[in-house]
Amino acid sequence: MNLLRYVFIFLLASAMSSATTVSRAGPASDEEVSQAYIYLLGRLLVTRQQQLDFQEGFKWNELIHRKPGAVDWPNPNLDVAYSEAWVAVDETSCAIVTVPEIKDRYYTVQFLNGWGETFANINERLFPNHPSGDYAVCLRGANVALPDGMRRIDLPVAASRVLARVALGDDPDRAVALQHEFKLKPTGSPKLPEIPKTPIFDLGQLPGVEAFDAATIALDSAPDINVGLEELQTRVRSIAVAVKDSAEERKRVDGVIKAHAFPEIAKAGTIIGHGVIHNGWARPSVVGEYGMDYLTRTLVNNGGIWANIKPEVLYYRGGVDAEGAELSGDHSYTLTFPKDALPARFAHYFWSVIAVDNTRFRVLPNPLNRYLLNEQTHPQYGADGSLTLYFATEKPADAPDGNWLPIPKGQKFRLTFRFYGPIDGVANGTYWPPALVKRN
Repeated sequence: MNLLRYVFIFLLASAMSSATTVSRAGPASDEEVSQAYIYLLGRLLVTRQQQLDFQEGFKWNELIHRKPGAVDWPNPNLDVAYSEAWVAVDETSCAIVTVPEIKDRYYTVQFLNGWGETFANINERLFPNHPSGDYAVCLRGANVALPDGMRRIDLPVAASRVLARVALGDDPDRAVALQHEFKLKPTGSPKLPEIPKTPIFDLGQLPGVEAFDAATIALDSAPDINVGLEELQTRVRSIAVAVKDSAEERKRVDGVIKAHAFPEIAKAGTIIGHGVIHNGWARPSVVGEYGMDYLTRTLVNNGGIWANIKPEVLYYRGGVDAEGAELSGDHSYTLTFPKDALPARFAHYFWSVIAVDNTRFRVLPNPLNRYLLNEQTHPQYGADGSLTLYFATEKPADAPDGNWLPIPKGQKFRLTFRFYGPIDGVANGTYWPPALVKRN
């Protein structure tokens, strides 16, 4: 009797599975279209940047040393000197990364895949006994002869984006000198990947249904190694076929993207996907490593591409004041940290805050060419040991110069607060910066 019952349950489950398969073979629902688009967009934001990089002059396995501040992507980190590359390895060739000896200064060499996921860093946190020297970066399983004793880092993908960061600190000239001591070279002649030809769009105007025209090349050129998203990938591919074969379905999908996906992205952006907002500051639940949280991955790729993992840096985003109103250059604001909760308490390395626009997330032009506040702007502390930062078009009369970040008049903006080497409440998720107070 029990055997018959189990057989019946098995047959019922199989029938339900078949019914589901048949129903999913039909047109995608509005929700399925929206989720498939958001998933695909995360990859297209990376291919967009990759194409821009190579148009600019990038070559595989060659580092480009950026002049400090000369970084044109959303929410740039202006505390560091950047060096960048696209790395290709295969079964016959690794890449040798040379890291100079660096003391009393933050640095890291970060590796990301084609979806904006960080899967490796080279720095003193991860290699405390060998924080400098040569590292062999290889495709996992590759049988490549390397010098004895060379540290090897296995990558799960053949192509990766690399960013080397060196903190500018109080001696930016020394940081730039160290930056140029980072080296990158292949051990052989790896097969070089083709650059995916996908839409190059403005971040202020995301693509509509044309995103699905690039779905096949986007998915085939960089497999998503996160387990659990296979069904979503299949849905993306099926929608791509449908919009190619049917003008009516193409029109419908484009309308769904604009009516459902865009508002969902905007709404989720408020708390950075599945993050938490407190005191007007949003803290992401995940960053750099996303697992199945493709929504947050897409939002981060859109608003701060090449984000590192939480043990390296934690970002808070502030877009409203203490009353919940959007931040605007029509007003002035203060941000006050009490003596027992100064920013430096929560960062092993350094902290900083920048202001960016709400559309392209670029820093805001101003006559002083000042784009951030940190210890290097030499902020003054109050008589009680507190720290007050000021955000306003004109410098408030009571604001020390190093505590003031200029904001263009009428500009809608938001703040990004960084803690490099997060510790204490920032590391364990119990801390948020104080609320911004509107003064006029």
